[in-house]
Amino acid sequence: MLAMEKDFDSKLRIQSNNTSSSSSSFSSSSSTSSNNGNVLRSKSFAFRAPQENFSIQDFELGKIYGVGSYSKVVRAKKKDTGSVFALKIMDKKFITKENKTAYVKLERIVLDQLDHPGVVKLYFTFQDTFSLYMALESCEGGELFDQITRKGRLSEDEACFYTAEVVDALEYIHNMGLIHRDIKPENLLLTAEGHIKIADFGSVKPTQDCRITVLPNASSDDKACTFVGTAAYVPPEVLNSSPATFGNDLWALGCTLYQMLSGTSPFKDASEWLIFQRIIARDIKFPSYFSDEARDLIDRLLDTDPCRRPGAGPDGYPSLKMHPFFKGIDWNNLRARTPPKLALEQVAHSEDGDHEIDNDSWNPSHIGDCSAIQNDGNLGVSQSTEPSGHITRLASIDSFDSKWQQFLDPDESVVMISMVKKLQKLTNKKVQLILTNKPKLIYVDPSKLVIKGNIIWSDNSNELSIQVTSPSHFKIYTPKKVMSFEDAKQRAWQWKKAIESLQNQ
Repeated sequence: MLAMEKDFDSKLRIQSNNTSSSSSSFSSSSSTSSNNGNVLRSKSFAFRAPQENFSIQDFELGKIYGVGSYSKVVRAKKKDTGSVFALKIMDKKFITKENKTAYVKLERIVLDQLDHPGVVKLYFTFQDTFSLYMALESCEGGELFDQITRKGRLSEDEACFYTAEVVDALEYIHNMGLIHRDIKPENLLLTAEGHIKIADFGSVKPTQDCRITVLPNASSDDKACTFVGTAAYVPPEVLNSSPATFGNDLWALGCTLYQMLSGTSPFKDASEWLIFQRIIARDIKFPSYFSDEARDLIDRLLDTDPCRRPGAGPDGYPSLKMHPFFKGIDWNNLRARTPPKLALEQVAHSEDGDHEIDNDSWNPSHIGDCSAIQNDGNLGVSQSTEPSGHITRLASIDSFDSKWQQFLDPDESVVMISMVKKLQKLTNKKVQLILTNKPKLIYVDPSKLVIKGNIIWSDNSNELSIQVTSPSHFKIYTPKKVMSFEDAKQRAWQWKKAIESLQNQ
């Protein structure tokens, strides 16, 4: 394990002239142009957000904000200062195995240099044996996706407010020569006051005229036409393997505005393949309650020619800002406006009238090096902390809490766990779905803390299989029955990958 850590650090370490410096100026010892463009590249520079010598033990961890393919974001409170951050925790082993090192380095460098009220701020980074950590600005208002879900759909005034703030931030990002490539309601976060912040720059792509300084080996290895992003928001030109442009983000903006006003994405369907077919065919239907202005703006943003989308053409962002949909928006004082009132999360009740327990927090003893702490307080490496097979350590701590420990055998650990709805003909019930490394797959009543079902495990895909029907819906097939589940955090594909990885180990 120690050898793996050293190998990873040799690939990932980004040295500044003074790692403890928080200077905002970048100190370049050598600067070159990219072979295929004018991306600024430097061998070293000083970070504004320093790399600290912190430990995960320095933080009190709270609810999970989000889950990605190789990372999770959790609310973290610094114990000595009380400062609250959104801590992005990334699995080193997975990053190395999947050749994601360049993406991680690029995200870190980009976030360090961006400075706009509509972009999440990076404060500092640190690492341990298993994980990399980015301490980001905590957006206490949650995801825009949650507001859409709780309200059903947004009013046009609300949608106009949020869209204008996204446009303002996107204009800045594009002027810096960056393509975000994953604009969607889940990546649009809200401050406690209700203002928009664009997050998750893990798919960012510098253009040839990028104004961001990039290290030589800190740029994604893919070509600009590589498929990245989320199925429902991907533009047709990317599906046709055309190079990425600023127009990609503007297509996703059109999809997001449609979702704000209707409650669902414009190309929603039962599978990714069907979604892609609808995108390519531009099969879009507008609800009758859309105003003419909203319909026209979405229609233009979803133009099949990326160069004709407002904001991407020769007239630039002024043409987008002047659209009648934004009538009344003062672009010079955008963030002085009072945001829409946030809809708070509703507390669910069980049939017995008790509050259901929505497990959204992490137990620090299951994170990073914490399970390897020796009695003398020093960090050690224990072979037992490394899960077997293809399941990464990070996956094994998803939303784990000590109250679920009673359902595990000695030395059994959780691979994946989340609160889901078990869909039935007459009723839908919330259950805690738990996958362990035994392997074992069970679902638990979260209020009574009793096992409601044990899905018989088999390594044979003919006896146990999982089908994803949408980002949030999946079905588990066994010889005797089919069970349908809904994951509100849209982790259906992660459930499929976790189960199949255990079957193939």
